Order: sequence, then C-alpha cells, then structure tokens
Amino acid sequence: MSSPPPVRRLRLGLPRRVFSQVLLMQLAIAAGVAVLATGLFLAPLGDQLDDQAMRRALAIAQTTAQQPQIVRDLRGTAPAPGGPVQEEAERIREATKAEYVVVMDRQGVRWSHTDPRRIGEVVSTDPGQALAGREVMEIDDGTLGRSARGKVPLRDDDGRIVGAVSVGIAYDSVRARLIHAIPGLFAYAGGALAVGALAAWLISRRVQRQTRDLAFSDIAALLAEREAMLHGIREGVVALDRSGRIRLLNDEAQRLLGIGGEAVGRSPDEALGEGRTADVLAGRVTGTDLLTVRGQRVLVANRMPTDDGGAVATLRDRTELEQLGRELDSTRGLIDALRAQDHEYANRMHTLLGLLELEMYDDAVEFVGEVVGDHRATAEQITERIREPLLAALLVGKATVAAERGVALWVSDRTRLPDRLIDPRGLVTIVGNLVDNALDAVAGTAHARVEVELRAQGRTAILRIRDTGPGVPAEHRELVFTEGWSTKEPPAHRQRGIGLSLVRRLAERQGGSATVGEARGGGAEFTVVLPEALAEPDPEPALTAVAKTTAEEESR
Repeated sequence: MSSPPPVRRLRLGLPRRVFSQVLLMQLAIAAGVAVLATGLFLAPLGDQLDDQAMRRALAIAQTTAQQPQIVRDLRGTAPAPGGPVQEEAERIREATKAEYVVVMDRQGVRWSHTDPRRIGEVVSTDPGQALAGREVMEIDDGTLGRSARGKVPLRDDDGRIVGAVSVGIAYDSVRARLIHAIPGLFAYAGGALAVGALAAWLISRRVQRQTRDLAFSDIAALLAEREAMLHGIREGVVALDRSGRIRLLNDEAQRLLGIGGEAVGRSPDEALGEGRTADVLAGRVTGTDLLTVRGQRVLVANRMPTDDGGAVATLRDRTELEQLGRELDSTRGLIDALRAQDHEYANRMHTLLGLLELEMYDDAVEFVGEVVGDHRATAEQITERIREPLLAALLVGKATVAAERGVALWVSDRTRLPDRLIDPRGLVTIVGNLVDNALDAVAGTAHARVEVELRAQGRTAILRIRDTGPGVPAEHRELVFTEGWSTKEPPAHRQRGIGLSLVRRLAERQGGSATVGEARGGGAEFTVVLPEALAEPDPEPALTAVAKTTAEEESR
C-alpha cells in the first residue's frame, strides 16, 4: 500500500520574501498614518464646530441686543405671545436659522420664545452673568434640549442693563455637521492610503529588484558567507564605492598594503599616498595583472567595475615568485657560465696535456699558475675591498658570469666597505639588480665593461654602477624607476619593470635615494645613497690593542 501524501499544514506568519515583507510593513505604516491623521483631525473638529456654533449664537445675540426698538418695547409693553418683542425676536430667529431667540427682563421673565405659551415664565437657565453685564458662550440643556448658547446684556440708551438676550443654536445641527464631514475625511484618508499603497508597491518592487527577490534569511546567510570568504581567502580584496572611496578591506589586503581598518571611507590616495598602487586601485591605470610594489612586496592587481559604479580590486603577493624568477635567471646564467667554462677548461686541460707530453714542464707550471692566479686575484681584490661576506660573494659570482658573457666586471679602486652593514641583504638586492641590468645593457657590445664602486662615508653607504652601454635618455631617467616600465622583452616566467622600482623603494625605505645619470665616456651611471646604512664603528679592538700594549710594558 502506498503511504498517504503528507498533510500540508497552514503556516501563519510573515512571508519570507523581502518584497512581500517590505510591502506589508509599508502598507501597515501607511494605514496607521492615515488612521492617526484622521483621528487627530477629528478630535479637534468637534471642539471647533462647538466653538463656531457658540460664537454664531453670541453674534446673533449681540445683533439682537443692538436693536433699540426691543428696549423701548420691553419698557412700554407687557410680555405677550403677540407682542412686538415676540414678533421682532421671531423675525430674527427665522432670518438667522437659530433654534430660539429669547429676550428677558431683569427678573429673567421671558418676553419672547419659540413656544408662545412659555412667554411670561422665568427662563430655565441662570441668566445671572448676562444680567450682570458679561457675555456668555456655553453649551447647555434647556427647555428645547441641548444647544450652543450665547447670552448678552440688553442695555438702554444710557447703558443701563434692562434685560438680556439669549440665542441658541441646536446642538444636533453641530453634530450633524460633524457627521457630515466624516465621509469626506475618510475619502481623503482613503485617497492618501491609496497613494501610500502605490508608493509602497513601487518601493517594494525596487527593493525586490535590488535584493534579487531573496528572503531576509538568505541575505543574512549571504552576508555571513561573504564575511567568511573575504577574510578567509589568501588574496587581498579592496572594494570601492562610486565616489572612489574604500568601503571594504579584507585581512589579506590590510596585510599586503600595510594599512588598517581606518582606511575605510578614504580614497586610495589618502590611504596609501600617491603612487602606482593608488593609481591601480583608483582605476587611473588600466589592464590585467598589473604589477605594483608596496613596500618590499611585489603585488599583482586586477580591478573590475561593479554595477553600482564602484569597483573591486584583488591583490596577489608575487614577491616570492619574483625572487624565485630572479634566482632562476641567476641559475641559468651560472649554468651558461659553467657550460662555457667547461669548454674553456677542456681547452686548458688539452693545452696542459700537450705541454706535459712535450715534457715542457716549466711552461706547464707557468700556464697553471697564470690560470689559477687570475681567479684568485679577482676574488682577493673583491674580498680585500668589500668586507661584507654576502656582497663579496655576490660580486665574485657576478664577475664569473660577466667574464663568460664577454663583459669585464671591475671593482673600483675607490671601493672600501667595512663589515658594519645594518641590512646586508637589502644592499645585496640593490647591487644584484643594478649589476644584472648593467650586464644586460652592455652584453654583446665591443669593449663591454661594468664598474662597481662601493664606499662608506661615516654611516652612509654610496653605491655607483657604471657601464659602457647605450645609457638612459634624459626623458626616461625617472620612468626607469616606474613599476612595470621596461624596454626589454619579458621572460616567460615573469614580467619586467620590477628591479629598478624595487631598488628605489629599498633606498627610500632607508631614507636614501636612487638616481641615474650619464657616465664618463658614455653609458649609464646608477647612484644609490643609503644614509645610516652602517653601524657605528666598534671601539673594542682599539681598546684591546691599548690594553695589550700596557700589559707588555708592565711585563718588561
């Protein structure tokens, strides 16, 4: 037997879609505002109608009291249903549509009334205030029911009070006016509600398009996933708004760019300072896989615009890859040099074998001495003038590579660099980049030569690399230090335009400078000045020598 289909339970509550929830909330707000506005309008409307009715009654009473004939008739006749006071009061009542116009004497006896049978009787409400000379507005109950009343004193030509006039406006007419106004109010409220509902629907449709018809729970889940993804990936992500200001930085971007969360809300120029990195993030430099240097890091940046007019830039750290590429270039150079040396040594061994077979032993010894001496002299010359082991080893290796490429690498006679470098690895990077560029510039030319000069002036290190190549035109002497700018074809495993930019960055990080000019006799001369690159000289050796001399004198 097949199982019965599951029973679907009726689910009560708010709909899940953002569009539906926003629409319902806005309709509820519009309806609430319409009801509240209607109530706030109706609440004072009754009081306003009451006040208008009382003022109308008071105005009619004042007008009636101004009739001099009424005063004369009040004094010269007796109260009677057909009397002149009754006739004048009825005329005024019919003309003004008042409920009643009552004229009374000082004893409160009626001289006019809507019901003639009540003429001659005392009024049902206290006329004391009007007979005392005060005008009265009130809503009160009388023989004709509830009415809005106005009472004024009745004076003769000398201003003496001879009676009072009381005028009433039927209260039912006031209530009828209020009830008559309610449908119109509700019509206006309904119209306002309809306009509000239409506006709510249009806004909700816009929200629906912008949120892609997602539920609030879906949006919350997407936000949580976005936060986890942005802060978990190993690429830097920088989001910018339509004004070009940073609105998002993930952890990796902060690490690569060396900035913190305070950069949010600022432009790339304000957060990073002027330079290629800020230009790439701001979109002033376009392209894919753009290289830029930030501090000691080589970054690859890609920027993509978003639908809202902003952009998202991704950053990848390529520092290690660039270092590996340079090491690969050096390794290939050494392999080529070793391959060339293999042929050279084979020729030398053949020469040595021939000398031995010819029993020219003295010539063989002299030949071996010359070969060994050349290399030893080069190494000794470098290590004697450059006491830093890393730099000396670098230049010995570069001299070998240069020789195999047909380039003479010379260490200047002015070179003197003690073993007191604070950052020897940074100087190794600078020297290596500059020597490699110089070798590339002069390779294949006649009488190719590269000269290295390293001097110390106090705590300042001065480096000069001269070559006999074509040189750098004056208009390109600043461009050569720009990230990504190069006149050479890039190798397959990496891009050009990084080495000289990195040299300048390393120099500027130590408060120094890197410039290029023209060498004597042509070619390029790169100059790097590194203030405070060396530590203070250690006085301990001098003190040790003095102590040793003193000890020897005492032993004598």
